Amino acid sequence: MTAPVIEIIPVASIDVVNPRARNRRVFKEIVTSVAELGLKRPITVRRKSEDGEPRYDLVCGQGRLEAYQTLGQREIPAIVVEASSEDSAIMSLVENCARRQHRAIDLLHDIEGLKSRGYDYDEIARKTGLTVEYVKGVISLLEHGEHRLLRAVEAGQVPVSIALMISQAEDTEVQAVLQQAYEEKLLRGQRLMAAKKLIEQRRRRGKGYRTGPRRVEGPTLSSNALLRAYREDVDRKKILIRKSNATKGRLTFVIEALRKLFAEHDFVALLEAERLDTLPKNLAQRMQS
Repeated sequence: MTAPVIEIIPVASIDVVNPRARNRRVFKEIVTSVAELGLKRPITVRRKSEDGEPRYDLVCGQGRLEAYQTLGQREIPAIVVEASSEDSAIMSLVENCARRQHRAIDLLHDIEGLKSRGYDYDEIARKTGLTVEYVKGVISLLEHGEHRLLRAVEAGQVPVSIALMISQAEDTEVQAVLQQAYEEKLLRGQRLMAAKKLIEQRRRRGKGYRTGPRRVEGPTLSSNALLRAYREDVDRKKILIRKSNATKGRLTFVIEALRKLFAEHDFVALLEAERLDTLPKNLAQRMQS
């Protein structure tokens, strides 16, 4: 196999040998990225030995090729390799295996990596296709270890501006932040409920996510301690059962007393005159049964 060469080749001369079905949302993002930022990486094709005009089989880059076709482009940069059909199939397989789905937090850490290499906010925004405000917010959240908030931002549950306000607020001020977001119509309905759940998890479990096996804090329980804990739990359940039976007995007494009282026509007439002849639904159903 010879060294690859980048050429500008006609889009119409490329054949997709093994087309893959593509998620529409993902494809739309590819088209938008190509339209706004250009092609970040050439596609890879292999030259076919045919008479007449040269033709190529696509090895890697179906999404980029289809994005160019959607945008009406007639030519595309391509790495042209001299390979057999078997070799190109293996290259395509390796490319697909390497294209794993990154977690949102990994992609956001890439922004932090660009910042650590000396790129300013404007350059990072231009390279990633994000807004400067979004980039600043992400870097600030990363610097403070706010991985839970970052996941919510990437999932579209919480705007980055609200995530920043939450990260900078004290526990007693978080509710005021949610109230402001609600009044400004930034968090409503399911998004507001998700934000409340996120804040509670952040308060109880911390800003980030633990990795690796959980550590067991405190001394190991002995068999005697475990048996004592079991007996204490049994005793608590016995007390709960006794209270339940006592409550059931009182409820039965009340129902029977009311049933006898409601059998008295004078008593019922007095209740109706005072508009006290209604009962809670559950109690009325028990009396009827």
